Amino acid sequence: MNQPSVKELEAAVAIARRGSFRAAAIDLGISTTALSHTIGRLEAGLGVRLFNRTTRSVSLTDAGRLFIQQVAPLLQDLHAALEAVREQRETPSGTIRVNAAPFAARAIISPLVLEFLRRYPDMHVDIVTEGKLVDIVRDGFDLGVRVADLVPSDMIAVSLGRPQRHAVVGSPEYFERYGTPATPSDLFCHRCIRVRLPDGSLFRWRFEKDGEQLQVDVRGPITLDEASLTRTAILNGTGIGYIFEQDILPEIQAGRVVRILEDWTPPYPGLSLYYPGRRNLSAGVRAFLELARELSRQTPSG
Repeated sequence: MNQPSVKELEAAVAIARRGSFRAAAIDLGISTTALSHTIGRLEAGLGVRLFNRTTRSVSLTDAGRLFIQQVAPLLQDLHAALEAVREQRETPSGTIRVNAAPFAARAIISPLVLEFLRRYPDMHVDIVTEGKLVDIVRDGFDLGVRVADLVPSDMIAVSLGRPQRHAVVGSPEYFERYGTPATPSDLFCHRCIRVRLPDGSLFRWRFEKDGEQLQVDVRGPITLDEASLTRTAILNGTGIGYIFEQDILPEIQAGRVVRILEDWTPPYPGLSLYYPGRRNLSAGVRAFLELARELSRQTPSG
């Protein structure tokens, strides 16, 4: 029996991680046809089928699931060993894979990611945004970025400083036409922009004041699942929106939208970078974390 090559193993792990030959092929920088041939050779050499394939879906067989569980950590260790050798270079090089919530990716792209690339031009940062929380070790990521209280307990976290906050906003034209809510309960009488979460459920707007906590299941003319779309709807007077402060702050400051219920939206724990502590970190990841700590020290905490 021929021994599988590292490329074949990486191909299998990429398909298992992405759940799609097409997405895995893009990640690996090869054609879907080439990837299919690679997996065919691997399965032929092993004498078992790793994936159930139809025209619409890809899933692991029982043998494939066992294979990936064993191989993925070994590949991680192999890449770590290669990075350890590369650390002998004066300048960090290679790729850092980061998994982040979409809003978290927007928060770190500048200055952290762009400044990192400016300082270390031989590095490449691959950011994958997902609303759901994933296992970064299983899925082959070096780092994750989430709200601090969502970081798994077995990970090492590096605070990015500034707390997060939501803003409830609408256009001046909207409030001139429909009036201004004075309390969260008043929102039931208004046109609101609903938010769909990654799991398909509808987000309830969360409020807190003087120890009182409320969750409001708003109603309105449109449901969206992406912050930029919500921002556009707000600016066009479609309704009142509940959005991350950093995504709408320039419009608030310019007077293009009006903020309401500000005393009901206190800050909550900010973002953290996190990573598994049981592995040796590559020079690139260490440099990225050090820059994050440097920038965090420069950022006001409130």
